[in-house]
Amino acid sequence: MADDTTDPSYWLNWRFFLCALWICIAMILTAILIIKYEVLDKRKIHNNVDPIGILYEDETWRTSLKSLHPAWLLLYRLIAFGVMLALLTVVLIIDGAKSFYFYTQWTFALVTFYFGFASLHSIYGCYKYWNEVGDDNINNVNFDQERSMPVSLPNHGSTHGNPAGVWGYFFQIVFQMCSGAVGLTDSVFWFIIYPFLTPAEHTLNFLDVSLHSINAVLLLVDIVLNRLRFPFFRLAYFGLWTCTFVIFQWIVHACVSMWWPYPFLDLSSPYAPIWYLGVGLIHIPAYGIFALIVRGKQLLFSRFS
Repeated sequence: MADDTTDPSYWLNWRFFLCALWICIAMILTAILIIKYEVLDKRKIHNNVDPIGILYEDETWRTSLKSLHPAWLLLYRLIAFGVMLALLTVVLIIDGAKSFYFYTQWTFALVTFYFGFASLHSIYGCYKYWNEVGDDNINNVNFDQERSMPVSLPNHGSTHGNPAGVWGYFFQIVFQMCSGAVGLTDSVFWFIIYPFLTPAEHTLNFLDVSLHSINAVLLLVDIVLNRLRFPFFRLAYFGLWTCTFVIFQWIVHACVSMWWPYPFLDLSSPYAPIWYLGVGLIHIPAYGIFALIVRGKQLLFSRFS
């Protein structure tokens, strides 16, 4: 019989305190990164120095190649949003709200939100582009070959070179959270859960495959098309996303004795601290692979810009 997760003895032991220590350390490190680069580093803007996390206003809707019209990115984002929303709706119809008991559905909903939000930014960007504001901006941007990043030149009134507003930064943060969460969700499922923690008689259905693959494919295509930067320190937000899910699970299980959505979250196992630490460390390559893809794209496309 499964352990009663509402029993105080389930929580008052060395296993839980060690797992809680990992979560506390992770949250402290994320807070340090956010304060350092998101708050303090932004002051460099006033000294005409680009901080690591700088985002310019038109980078949320411009394409990676200036010869590619932003309308193509808008069309793609609308299609991707429609596909993600349709799949998420099917999941909710079949499993109801309980489907959000899983990290997979949290991630899928986040990516769906991203494409919806991205579509709004692209609509706004196309409006500016078609009013000939965007055309002037293109001529005022160079590519720094060393960093493969757009560098603003004197723009004589154009909007490029103006840092993005709150919604622009929020959009970029969601984009980077999605990348890490998708990398973690799909890699853990295909390399850990399915081959080692799934019963041999279990067969994958359409939704199983879709929820752990389509999100990555659609996001990768968007990465190829968009001009968003990918500063590594925003791994912090991805970490907070996962920590929030874990704390949510702890609260639910402390109130109601029920099964765990993922076996490695079960605190009754003597290996629980190792599992928690291992999954936490997987966050770095899960996020890093997308950072490498963005970097590679920037280096490649800088030759054509």
